[in-house]
Amino acid sequence: MEPIGESMKAVLRTLYHSLSSYGLSCVLFLLLFVLTLLGTLEQINLGIFDVQKKYFASFFLIHELFGVIPIPLPGAYLVMALLAVNLTLGGIVRARKRPAQWGILIGHAGILLLLAGAAVQYNYSVSGNLTLYEGEQSNEFESYYEWELAVADASGRGPYTEYLIPGSRFMDIGSGGTRTFNHAALPFDIVLEGVYRNCIPRPAGQAGQAAGRRVDGFTLVGMTLEKQAERNAAGAYVRIQPKNGEAIEAILWGYSPFPLTVELDGKLWTFDLRKKRFQMPFTVALDTFTHEMHPGTQMPKKFESGVRKIENGIEQAVTISMNAPLRHRGYTLYQASWGPPDAKPGQRLFSVFAVVNSPADQWPLYATIVITAGLAVHFVRKLVVYLREQSKGGA
Repeated sequence: MEPIGESMKAVLRTLYHSLSSYGLSCVLFLLLFVLTLLGTLEQINLGIFDVQKKYFASFFLIHELFGVIPIPLPGAYLVMALLAVNLTLGGIVRARKRPAQWGILIGHAGILLLLAGAAVQYNYSVSGNLTLYEGEQSNEFESYYEWELAVADASGRGPYTEYLIPGSRFMDIGSGGTRTFNHAALPFDIVLEGVYRNCIPRPAGQAGQAAGRRVDGFTLVGMTLEKQAERNAAGAYVRIQPKNGEAIEAILWGYSPFPLTVELDGKLWTFDLRKKRFQMPFTVALDTFTHEMHPGTQMPKKFESGVRKIENGIEQAVTISMNAPLRHRGYTLYQASWGPPDAKPGQRLFSVFAVVNSPADQWPLYATIVITAGLAVHFVRKLVVYLREQSKGGA
């Protein structure tokens, strides 16, 4: 009988050769091509955000061919992880380390750096937008897609504590589900009895409207998901159940201009269904916004914001334009948009900044430099060898 140790070595050797094989890399690149093609075509039915989640941020997925035939596929996240393993083992560990291969090894290292940057970007970056009118300032920006429920005691003055329920804990409930949330510091339980990713509150019994749950004469009407996911307005039915007392039922809607306010035991509590908020370690104040249109059109030619970056009492004037973002302490603020689009001369304008915080913000640049260096080393060596051969032939 073959010793167990030898059997294990044989299995590991086979696994090593399989993971480092050229054939596996070909299969992985083919799968990436297929996923990219299917994801692109799927945008006819789904928005970019949902397509990214389904095809590129998943380990496995089910693609419905012609909308009927279910086909299981690996997600791009899994494919890219296997590609990194394949490139490490086959392109670096198994590769010959002769001078002739140095350029290729450097190029492979650059590709691995690019893949690592993509993984860090996906797992640890946050992004959103910050909207400021001229004269306003803030150190908070809100997510494009993620929601949260913020609960706070609004009966006092000055600083207060917010209790946050992230959307990842309730957005999957669905219109017919129920989930209860509680906290030791809160004198009540929060029961969400139906959550919509996109909806609008309407008067109950409105003509042409299906009968549904009613709260204070209103009901939530589910809407088709927008292809631009940031336009979806989440909503939910909520039941606030005091430890001792009668429950209060209400409707929460993400686009409501004011949070729900409820009085319990002589205190005012607010319940705000809103886009998830992130804090920056500095404040941005918008002083001026200027824009210029192409002659005879409504297409923007140039728009920029004059802002002040405020940190630890120190202010710095900065201009943010379409091609000149503000970068500070890992945060990047891009000039994204402005409004109102129909603003009259002299009307107060607002500026919209896209905010990104990513530990791997510059990794693509570094990876490109490494890959370019690898290609340069490889091609220069090839050129030198070619010129030597030509010189010998001429002699």
